[in-house]
Amino acid sequence: MRSPNPSLDGWQGTGLVAITYVYFLIYAQFGFLRRLAELGVAGGGLKLVMAAMALGGIGSSLLTPRLARWPAPAFRLRAGLGAACGGAALSLLPLGPWGCVAIALWIGAALGLLTVTLVTHLRTWAGTVQPLLRVGLGTGIGYLICNFPPLFTAAPRTQAVTAGAFCLAGIGITLGRAHPPQADGAPGPAGRSWPFLRSLACFTALVWLDSAAFLIIQANPELKAGTWSGPVHLWANGALHLAAALAGAWLLRRRGLPFALAAAFLALGGACLLLLDPFRAPLASVFYPVGVSLYSVALVAYPALLAPAASERERGRQAGWLYAIAGWSGSAMGIGMGQNLGHVPTAFVLGAAAVFFMPWLLDRLRRRQREGALVATLLLAGFGLDHRFWPAQAPPPSPAERGRRVYIAEGCISCHSQYVRPGSADEPRWGPAIPLGEVRRERPPLIGDRRQGPDLAEVGRRRSVPWLRIHFLDPARVSGASSMPPYGHLFRDSRGEDLVAYLASLQGADLRQKLDQEARWQPSAAALAAADPEQGRRIFQRLCTTCHVPGGYTRGQTRFLPRPPDLSEGSYFLDFPPGEPVPKLAGRLAQIIKYGVPGSAMPGHESLSDQDIAGTSLWLARFLAQPVPSPQPLTQKRSSR
Repeated sequence: MRSPNPSLDGWQGTGLVAITYVYFLIYAQFGFLRRLAELGVAGGGLKLVMAAMALGGIGSSLLTPRLARWPAPAFRLRAGLGAACGGAALSLLPLGPWGCVAIALWIGAALGLLTVTLVTHLRTWAGTVQPLLRVGLGTGIGYLICNFPPLFTAAPRTQAVTAGAFCLAGIGITLGRAHPPQADGAPGPAGRSWPFLRSLACFTALVWLDSAAFLIIQANPELKAGTWSGPVHLWANGALHLAAALAGAWLLRRRGLPFALAAAFLALGGACLLLLDPFRAPLASVFYPVGVSLYSVALVAYPALLAPAASERERGRQAGWLYAIAGWSGSAMGIGMGQNLGHVPTAFVLGAAAVFFMPWLLDRLRRRQREGALVATLLLAGFGLDHRFWPAQAPPPSPAERGRRVYIAEGCISCHSQYVRPGSADEPRWGPAIPLGEVRRERPPLIGDRRQGPDLAEVGRRRSVPWLRIHFLDPARVSGASSMPPYGHLFRDSRGEDLVAYLASLQGADLRQKLDQEARWQPSAAALAAADPEQGRRIFQRLCTTCHVPGGYTRGQTRFLPRPPDLSEGSYFLDFPPGEPVPKLAGRLAQIIKYGVPGSAMPGHESLSDQDIAGTSLWLARFLAQPVPSPQPLTQKRSSR
């Protein structure tokens, strides 16, 4: 029975394809991973969870074609959509490690049932009026929704709820009146296709490249900044996906599957090569969505409309193998490549090119067109060997480079700058000014959003590695009443040490100029006149007793080596001779309080005002100059914060 309104013929197929892509992309491939991060699943546990999802997807994809005894395809489709919705809802529970494994297995099985059932019976839902266009439109709309900035940047809970709501909408779509399918054996809209095994190999290569590139971009803030950061990039990606999906449908209809997949490979393989160089990420952000959408349309349309299958049962069997091997196994291999290598090797892209183009070259040879095939082969070989054409494979990142990514990922730029403003109070406080052109050359520049904490442009020279490490574990204990939250969770893996290595590398270039500036600095005359020793005692109690009394947080546990000097009995450090005049001693102490002691764990307190530094140094100088100082002001219990 035909749909009452011919203009709506196939709208159900468009909606179902879009919904399936939204669930898979924004939730199963993205939101669920972020939810796992919230639950603390990482390392080996994360690999186990993702293996469970792949196992569920592979098993369900191969089993679904055998479920022909179920009452109707629409019933199986509703079951897949309902199971997918349930998986999204269950993932919001406070899950343990094995609960995450179970949910991942559930989600994979639901997606296998949903995708194989949909493409096997797509003729029922896509209608007879340009079904490939319906598939292309559904694919493009799905990608466009996923790149909608408020959804792409939403919390994992919001993404899960949204994906579940789309699944419920899909169940509603299946309740509508469908178009009767074409008879088994009827030719699809485009007769030019490849044998199933060759198509399977090409789809596997494309999914592999897609998954690897996606993970590499997500894990690399420099690449992500040039591709998916900000509403402008996201809207552009969504528009490219929609346009490329419609173009893919047109190519499949006019030129056939081989041409469409070859075009997808050229775009996607080119994007992977461009990602080897972060400076080319903006160009890769154009090729990547084009290649993904071109093959994504074919991945949906091939089993139902293009594959050389003689019956519905055969189409289901081919769909099961296609999604089990190309979809799930290819995706797992791509994710593994992205995690282990951090890039897609040029040799792998060339190997994938051979899968697509070598049969064509051999066919040209068989047709005695040896000259053209030889020229094409030599061109490919020349491009592959010419280091000027292909970007060089990036070496593994150093700890400092990985730490820079952690710095960006943790949002440190929201509170800390890395830019000393020339001609301002920044220079005596943080160090020599950095030329703006040098900052702009960074990818991305880390000038910072605001300065709630100190500038970090030269923090590696001002703070020692042990101090940085302890400060991340418990900021308030070693830095007075610091408002910075603790980041001890970063030290459960290598992120904490990588971040420390990055900050330690920020030391600036003009060290001599900075040291000369520190040696000349003294509190202003106005600050000395207004200095309040009693206020200085309170500042010392708040900022210094963690290290300079026996019960201090760091001194008591010998966390700093050499151990900070004990000032509770009036002893003092460095080369101050006994009986040194208080004003002279206070002047030297002021420089130490302001800038610390280079080469030791003694930090500077650059943010203190000159008046506070003068008051603290004056009180401490008087205390140290006493013949028998009382320990009471130093050893009394610190007030709680």
